[in-house]
Amino acid sequence: MAKAVSVRGLHKAFGARTVLNGIDLEVEPGEFVALLGRSGCGKSTLLRILAGLDREVGGEAEVPGTVSIAFQQPRLLPWRRVWRNISLGLHKPDGRAIALKALEEVRLTDHADAWPLTLSGGEAQRVSLARALVREPDVLLLDEPFGALDALTRLAMHHLVEDLWTRHKPAVLLVTHDVDEALLLADRILVLDEGRIVATHHVDLPRPRRRASVVEQRTRVLADLGVDVEEAA
Repeated sequence: MAKAVSVRGLHKAFGARTVLNGIDLEVEPGEFVALLGRSGCGKSTLLRILAGLDREVGGEAEVPGTVSIAFQQPRLLPWRRVWRNISLGLHKPDGRAIALKALEEVRLTDHADAWPLTLSGGEAQRVSLARALVREPDVLLLDEPFGALDALTRLAMHHLVEDLWTRHKPAVLLVTHDVDEALLLADRILVLDEGRIVATHHVDLPRPRRRASVVEQRTRVLADLGVDVEEAA
């Protein structure tokens, strides 16, 4: 079976600064992968390349299927109602019906005709997810989509993303700074440092997961990120 994502020797530099330094990565269809690392390690750059937003790279990055991306900021067009934001670019005569179905999946059917500026942060992010999923992607890229949300809304979004992933089964690459988030959602966690993948963690735990079930693995991931749990405590 073809890989959902295949990356070989990927290099990316901005002037004299190397951001990605020989990345090799394969993602299976339907696999949920989280990317962890300090700011500036190349996580978001990698996602932009996989989304086709940056083609000036060295090496190979192949994503043979359809791709959708959701960013930390929902990036909704304020002059278009919610359903029109979701159907933007679909070019199908039944765009409203398709958008309404997507809104039903993210539990926002009654907001179809709302203006984006009337939405809460969590609601706007759910619309962003609906817009990404309505294209039925083979690969879903999530670039810190919960970073601007409060703690309770983040938890609700975790459950929603896991539910949507279970139903649609795209391959997912999630960029996050939150170790617990990665452990609760991903099948595999990749730790990036200075443009390289320096550690891989497989999360072979049943779903839905609870924080208590990932404590031991959390310590190992934090160690790979350079965090001493005992000193931090």
